[in-house]
Amino acid sequence: MQFRLKARLLGIATEGSLVVLLGKDAMRANDLRTGDRVLLSMQGGTPIIATTNAAHNGYILHDDEIGLFVETERALDARSGMIVEVLAAPRAECINLIKKKMEGKKLSYDEHHAIVKDIVSRELTDVELAYFVAACTMHPLAFDETVALTKAMIATGSTLHFGSPTRPLVIDKHCIGGVPGNRTTLLTVPIMASFGITIPKTSSRAITSPAGTADTMEVFADVSLTIDKMRSVVGSAGACIVWGGGINLAPADDRLIRIERPLSIDVSELMLASVMAIKASVSPTHVLIDIPYGQGAKVETLDRAKELKRQFQAIATELKLKILVLMTDGSQPIGNGVGPLLEAYDVLAVLKNDAAAPNDLRDKAVHLAGMMLEFVGTAPKGKGESMAADAIKSGRALRKFNEIIDAQGRKELPPLGRLTHDVLAQRTGTIVSIDNLSVARIAHAAGAPATPNAGLLLFTKVGHAVTVGDKLYTIYADSEEKFARAIQQASIDDPFTVR
Repeated sequence: MQFRLKARLLGIATEGSLVVLLGKDAMRANDLRTGDRVLLSMQGGTPIIATTNAAHNGYILHDDEIGLFVETERALDARSGMIVEVLAAPRAECINLIKKKMEGKKLSYDEHHAIVKDIVSRELTDVELAYFVAACTMHPLAFDETVALTKAMIATGSTLHFGSPTRPLVIDKHCIGGVPGNRTTLLTVPIMASFGITIPKTSSRAITSPAGTADTMEVFADVSLTIDKMRSVVGSAGACIVWGGGINLAPADDRLIRIERPLSIDVSELMLASVMAIKASVSPTHVLIDIPYGQGAKVETLDRAKELKRQFQAIATELKLKILVLMTDGSQPIGNGVGPLLEAYDVLAVLKNDAAAPNDLRDKAVHLAGMMLEFVGTAPKGKGESMAADAIKSGRALRKFNEIIDAQGRKELPPLGRLTHDVLAQRTGTIVSIDNLSVARIAHAAGAPATPNAGLLLFTKVGHAVTVGDKLYTIYADSEEKFARAIQQASIDDPFTVR
């Protein structure tokens, strides 16, 4: 039964979900319960699916009102007092397909496409989507399913073309993550662009790490660009570093990430499909994939890294993409900073040839960029790294980075978190390991990446000697509560093993 209510704008964001608030009497009168699906429409607008929450009558809403959270308000293009038509919505058609996957059965391309289409059109609630992620966790996708999901994600989004007669080479790069501080993209992109190679880099927010590439780049510049703005930036600067969730490239990816984040779930088959779909969506001539591996990394063993490499190469073959997959050391954090702002400082230090810049971050970025230069044929075999290093030493990469930042919309860097706590070595010896997961947990507790100026500053690496009382790392936070939580987490987690 359809009913009509006046819009009340709540001004509260849900971070992505489409949710409405209904009075308990309205819920009861229309046989609705919390979490039910409703179809919302306004005159002349496109109907949307949202989920319901209940409010005591007269507390927030009048009897004739419907409360719209920010995302729902925007999806409807609603203004206060407008009439919203509400109808109980049937469950999404693909629910039976999700149940099929939960039973461990394989899905075809058409079935994956139906699920992805419903994800993109928001036909699936977060709860229903969580069941799909859980099903893929319990019953990992077979290779042909991963390929089918990849192609479905490409088909339900936009495809961009950036090549031109004057700049025919288009390269894209992705790191599968899992290593704190691994911000090589913010270095390799300007290096490559400084050689006239187009590199339209779309990146995700962090899932399990204290900062993703998009989180760190957002400290410098706007990353939520429209497709037209992205085209303009790449047209002027030859490159961009933007948040993929802000544009319509494999749009299912961002909703899946949002479901995976709360439990730090990172399903490898979903990751493979998402990464390759987004890479294919910018029509590159070449793609580089970085797989860091090591104890405490997302990929812990060389054998697993080799298997992922094989899968990436196989999917690239299906998509007719030229791909280079590198396996790199992910056994400890890279750089000194962990958290968006602290990692941004590391990037600037490298680009400015600062003597205090982290050598491991510089060396890895130069290695990756050098391999890419050789991969696309810009550098002769064995000369790529020296050419990449010269782009930094000469200042060309810094100038290109500033050009990209200005094109995207420069921001003023915020101050570091005002609350600090030093963690000191409790024994004399040599650092034999630094646990990535422990570092990430402490940085998360401090507020990263949601609070960009929170995180950790590391002072030592594996193989370095320390004595009792030496600083191992400093915690930065801006919230008293998160500061206390980070200190408590540091007392539980000891990332540094000294012997």
